Amino acid sequence: MSATQATLDAIRAVVGPQGWIAEAADMAPYLVEERGLHFGSCALVVRPASVAEIAEVVRLCAAGGVPIAAQGGNTGLVGGGVPDGGIVLTTARLNRVRALDALNHTITVESGCVLADVQKAAEEAGLLFPLSLGSEGSCQIGGNLSTNAGGVAVLRYGNARDLVLGLEVVLADGTVWEGLRALRKDNAGFELKHLFIGAEGTLGIITAAVLKLFPAPKARETALAAADDLVAVLGLFARARAAAGDSLTAFEMMSRRCMEFACRHDKGARDPFAAPHAYYALMELTSPRPGEPLRDALETVLSAALEDGEVTDAVIAASTSQARDLWRIRETITEAQKHEGASIKHDVSVPVSRVPEFVAGATASVEAELPGIRVVDFGHMGDGNVHFNLSQPEGADGAAFLAQRERFNRIVHDLAVGMGGSFSAEHGIGTLKRDDLVRYKPAVEVDLMRRLKAALDPNDIMNPGKVL
Repeated sequence: MSATQATLDAIRAVVGPQGWIAEAADMAPYLVEERGLHFGSCALVVRPASVAEIAEVVRLCAAGGVPIAAQGGNTGLVGGGVPDGGIVLTTARLNRVRALDALNHTITVESGCVLADVQKAAEEAGLLFPLSLGSEGSCQIGGNLSTNAGGVAVLRYGNARDLVLGLEVVLADGTVWEGLRALRKDNAGFELKHLFIGAEGTLGIITAAVLKLFPAPKARETALAAADDLVAVLGLFARARAAAGDSLTAFEMMSRRCMEFACRHDKGARDPFAAPHAYYALMELTSPRPGEPLRDALETVLSAALEDGEVTDAVIAASTSQARDLWRIRETITEAQKHEGASIKHDVSVPVSRVPEFVAGATASVEAELPGIRVVDFGHMGDGNVHFNLSQPEGADGAAFLAQRERFNRIVHDLAVGMGGSFSAEHGIGTLKRDDLVRYKPAVEVDLMRRLKAALDPNDIMNPGKVL
C-alpha cells in the first residue's frame, strides 16, 4: 500500500505544522530499531497532539488504505515499531499525567509519558509505579503496554499487563474506545483491555491508561551472592522466597562472563568479590514499612546458605550508593556486550524450576555447534526469564557469525519450548519472531489471533506485517 498525496495532505492539515516530519534526515531515527537490525521506510512521520487528532489521522488512513506504524520511545528489540511504508504515528506529544488518585492508588497517564516520568509522578505522591526497565529514561508507557513489558520487578508486581486497570484506545476505523475505568473489580463482560496489551499496535493505538500504584518502599536491602552453579542459585531463590515472601522484590542471575564484560567495559562497574565465581544472584528485599528488619532476614538467609555450601560468598549493600553499584553490574551487561563484537540474543522463559537445566543444555548445545562461542546468560531468575545471549568467538568475523542466527535460534528456542517455555518472554514478536510464532504456537491459537486481527482491523492498516 502506498500513501496517496491527498491523504498525506489531509493528515498534515489535521495535525498542523508542528505535527509532522517529512525531511529524510529528520525521519531517519523513526525508521530504525534500537539495535540497528531492522530498517524501514515511510512517507511521513506524524506527531499528533491529542486523542482527537490521532482518531482523525487513523480515520483518514482507514479511508485511504494507508498503513500506520504506531511508535512510542522506539526502544523495542524485535522490529515491532519499524514502518514498512505508510506513516509512522508517534504518541510522544501525548505526555500528560491526567489524574492521580492517591486513595485509589491509581494514576491516569497518556501513552507518550516516559516511564521514568510516570515513576517520578508516583514517587512525588508517596507511591510506587513498579514497572522498571533498563530503557525507562526513554521508553514510553504506550509502548510498554503494547509490548507487555517485563523488567526486574515482575517477581513481586507482575508484567505490564498486571499493572493496568483501564485503557483508552483508538481503533482501526478511528473510533475511540474510552475504557479508562479505575476499578479493581469490574466483571461486566469481556475484559477488552487485554486485547490491546501486548498486541504491538496491530489492533489499535493505546492513547491513555489507568495504572495501578502501590505503597512506596520505606525499607530496602540489596545483596549480591556468589555460587558455583545455577542449581545453587535456584536453591538460594527458594530459600529467600520462603523466608521473605513478597518482600523479595527482585532476584536476578548472571554468569561470570557477564561480570567480566561489565567490569571490562564500564568504568563504574566493579566486582565486589576478591575471587571469581561461576554465577551471581542479585536480590532485593523491600517493604512499605519503615524499620522492617529486612537486613536481618537477608543475613539469616545468606548465613544459612553459606553454611550449607549453597553460596560461596556474599555482600550486602551498606548504603544506597553501594546498592546502586551492585545493580549497575547487572544493568550494564547488555551495553558491555556490544564491545565484544556481534551477538545473537535470545529472550526466553522456562518454568523457574527448570532454569538451570535449560542453561546447561543450551550452553552445551551451542558450544558443540560452534567451538569458541561465548555464552552470556543472565536475567530474571525469579520469573524464569533468561536472556541467553551469544557473543561471537574472539577474532571471528561478525557478519559471518550473525548469518548463523537462524541456526542458533532453532537450538535455543526448541529447547526452551520443549521445556514448557516460551521463545519470547518479554520483548514481543515484531517482525523478528513472526516465523517462530507460527512454528511454536498451537495452530488454534494462531488462528484465533488471525480472526481477532481480521475483526478489529479488516483493512490491515494497523502495523501490518508485525506479530502475524
